[in-house]
Amino acid sequence: MPLLQIQDLTKKIGKKILVDHLTLEMDKGEILGLLGPNGAGKTTTIRMLVGLISKSEGQVLINGLDTSQHFEQAMAQVGVIVEQPDLYKYLSGYDNLILFSRMSKGVTRQRIDEIVQWVGLAHSIRDKVSSYSLGMRQRLGLAVALMHKPLLLLLDEPTNGLDPAGIRELREHLKLLARQQDVGIVISSHLMSEMEMMCDRVAILQKGKLVGVQRVSDMVQDEHAQVRFEVDRPDLAVQLLQSLLSGEQIDVEQEQLRVRIPKNRIPEISQKLLDAGISVYGVTTIKRTLEDKYIEITGGEPH
Repeated sequence: MPLLQIQDLTKKIGKKILVDHLTLEMDKGEILGLLGPNGAGKTTTIRMLVGLISKSEGQVLINGLDTSQHFEQAMAQVGVIVEQPDLYKYLSGYDNLILFSRMSKGVTRQRIDEIVQWVGLAHSIRDKVSSYSLGMRQRLGLAVALMHKPLLLLLDEPTNGLDPAGIRELREHLKLLARQQDVGIVISSHLMSEMEMMCDRVAILQKGKLVGVQRVSDMVQDEHAQVRFEVDRPDLAVQLLQSLLSGEQIDVEQEQLRVRIPKNRIPEISQKLLDAGISVYGVTTIKRTLEDKYIEITGGEPH
């Protein structure tokens, strides 16, 4: 049984449709990314999943529980951070955890100490939250969301405002959480490079509609490759490539040529350049990114 099942989830305000019949599933231990331009419906979707706003139509099942009929039981299995975590800055990190632990059954002091160690805040947990950096507050928010051992974690733009070290730290925490504790994680972010390194699959939203769900590994793999040839005679090399690759665009910058070709033809084309008396100083394959595929799917709409 999927951990999360979304069927025809819709949000309307007047005549405006913010989320349009979204249908999606995910499993335990999976990290699913929500990608899309501003206004695509990512935050609205997460808010509907946890009841922060009502849904107009559709069904949400969390571990088999319909949130419309068994809301409290379903939410007991969910941890969530929407935008920045809400924390009491005048209290210590530990006192925040004690306070929030009272909202869930069965959270022991041992569990709190365990989660403090896990998020790497043992050295500062007794300090006031007002003295915490943004990254430390984000880790404390993650500790709050994880105290009751949820099966599903929902994170809306969790890397906002974090420096590169903080982003990397959060990414590693989340990947460990999915792999070691089998927690399913839904995460929305504007940072495509982070989504590529973190997610197993991505769901692309555009104007409230789901336009595609794909494994990240499949999206960044391609039988063709962007290849950069560094040569000593670019004019002659362009003529040769035009004859070998009819219709392909060849970009020239000084002594470098860039062209999209089938991967299995790279050795052949390199050899033909050499046979034509052209010195080849380097051949570089330019890796296809999640952003490349995103632009292809959405028609270049900004994210």
